[in-house]
Amino acid sequence: MDALAPVPLNDGHTLPALGFGTWRVSGEDAAEQVRSALGAGYRLIDTAASYGNEAEVGRAVATSGVPREEVLVTSKLRGADQGYDAALRGFERSLGALGLDRLDLYLIHWPLPARDLYVDSWRALVRLREEGVVRSVGVSNFTAAHLDRLVAETGVTPAVNQIELHPGFVQEEMRAANAARGVVTQSWGPLGRGKGLLETAEVRAVAAAHGVSPARAVLRWHHQLGVVPLPKSADPRRRRENLDIGGFVLTGEEMAVLGTLPQRRLGGDPDTHEE
Repeated sequence: MDALAPVPLNDGHTLPALGFGTWRVSGEDAAEQVRSALGAGYRLIDTAASYGNEAEVGRAVATSGVPREEVLVTSKLRGADQGYDAALRGFERSLGALGLDRLDLYLIHWPLPARDLYVDSWRALVRLREEGVVRSVGVSNFTAAHLDRLVAETGVTPAVNQIELHPGFVQEEMRAANAARGVVTQSWGPLGRGKGLLETAEVRAVAAAHGVSPARAVLRWHHQLGVVPLPKSADPRRRRENLDIGGFVLTGEEMAVLGTLPQRRLGGDPDTHEE
């Protein structure tokens, strides 16, 4: 397995080039999957308050046998905890549930523009970073306009913007917007959330050309775009395979083919999503 270089952030820190997602995984399944992922070599674990599995993720990190300093744990502020004081309280609940003394990356999960609290929430995250209880701070599902408002009103640019991104929803404009602002793009749902992406003829052909699984081909596509994907899998073998994307390179033509599949959003629209 060829090691992938870490991805530099605008705050001087780095992220692993690929992480493990825990959306819609709960209870002991979440703990087992995270322990297994860490054993396979993942060092970036992504959770959120709204996933309801922070306690299990934290327990898995603590019992994995992997030194805490080698693991980067991400969580996200839920909508009910938006606002300055509420965000500080929400963070404390997440940290307590995880059983950690600090978070490596903390994100605002959705902008929820109708509430108009994301700037106040961002000020709270910046304070947490300044206090040293969070290493890096960022956002999730933010548009370019949302990012620009944060910077204009606080002077602080997010390190990360985690967005829905896969060959079925390439987000070219948003990737460019993040890059122009020095923000690293993370990808949630990188394998298309089981909606048939990995079964398409184009993905299968690219994978076959390199003797890899369709998932590995798609994750390599993300990597070559400079995106940090966060795949999830309940299968231990696939978890190991998904991490191994360093031994082959997609051609420019293959990248183009995967980037021109029919496009559709599978999740919420950041301009209208509320919770």
